[in-house]
Amino acid sequence: MGLLQEKYKQYREPQKFMEADVYPYFREITGKQGTEVQMGGHPVLMFGSNAYTGLTGDPRVEAAAKAAIDKYGTGCAGSRFLNGTLDLHVQLEKELAAFEGKDEALVFSTGFSVNSGVLANICGREDYIICDDRNHASIVDGRRLSFATCLKYKHNDMEELEKQLQKCRPEAIKMIVVDGVFSMEGDLANLPAIVELKKKYNASIYVDEAHGLGVFGREGRGVCDHFGVTDDVDIIMGTFSKSLASIGGFVAADFDTINFLRHTCRTYIFSASNTPAATAAAMEALHIIRTEPERIERLWNVTNYALKRFREEGFEIGDTESPIIPLYVRNVDKTFLITKLAFDAGVFINPVIPPACAPQDTLVRFALMATHTNEQVDRAVKALKKIFVEQDIIKE
Repeated sequence: MGLLQEKYKQYREPQKFMEADVYPYFREITGKQGTEVQMGGHPVLMFGSNAYTGLTGDPRVEAAAKAAIDKYGTGCAGSRFLNGTLDLHVQLEKELAAFEGKDEALVFSTGFSVNSGVLANICGREDYIICDDRNHASIVDGRRLSFATCLKYKHNDMEELEKQLQKCRPEAIKMIVVDGVFSMEGDLANLPAIVELKKKYNASIYVDEAHGLGVFGREGRGVCDHFGVTDDVDIIMGTFSKSLASIGGFVAADFDTINFLRHTCRTYIFSASNTPAATAAAMEALHIIRTEPERIERLWNVTNYALKRFREEGFEIGDTESPIIPLYVRNVDKTFLITKLAFDAGVFINPVIPPACAPQDTLVRFALMATHTNEQVDRAVKALKKIFVEQDIIKE
């Protein structure tokens, strides 16, 4: 056995939870994504999805994907930089740029490759990247890959953000990077205050709209639009794998920034381009979101109902302002156990443990779709209340 194999033979953390019969990952779904799915041989209520608009099984999105395969085939066999650009990609980029109120946009193969590639590329050795300490892992990896000096501030702590800005050389690029909606806790970045600090210190702002697109703002444009600060945000990124019912990501900004990224961003020019089906599905989902405001209204109606029910039953749900509802457990072992017990009771939720959160902040993540009903929420709340009471996390 080599040194590599010997080293990783010692990694048995997952096996500990497997042996305890509470391992929650890689469960197989045997049908379409929806509010109820077939998993583990029986139906479960799906409250672990990021499909906020509920479009993953929409016939119109499916038809657009199928038509794209018929016209373009299953793949592009190359990067956007060379032979992999379709007229579909260009059309979607134009629509996304207009949607986000920016000059231009670039479509990437995944949302992760947007953050990891753009942040690694956009700031140089003499510059600064300043991050909220609860930003998504893709942002963390992007700043790690960058040659810029990386600074962090405590979550949504504007005083600490200002202190970090004061450390920066005035003439350097100072890129403040933040999630619009924080994916585990469901709270929002304080963008109005961040914009004030941007102007005070001549900084720039990069907002990850992965969980804001299709949820907040006019026609689902995101948190930047929700706060009315789109013009003050320099770079906006988003993903297709959530509200847009597909896979991929994009970045939108001014002409010159996109021109630079189009010719230098490694995760863009050295990755195979989005498949025709994924591109067409995202574009159709975008059209539906823009023309069906009632879909977002339904999402917020069921979200507000769920927030009310969880608060009534005594759950600790933090400062969430979104369809992402954290149910705090504050114990790693119990977090896995609750996930298992909920699944057995017919409710799929996601465990959130370190490094996605601090050890004392473990939780299970309950997320809503526009297609969920109040009755489904009631069934889930009832099942979870029983489990949380039995595990002495909340009181009867």
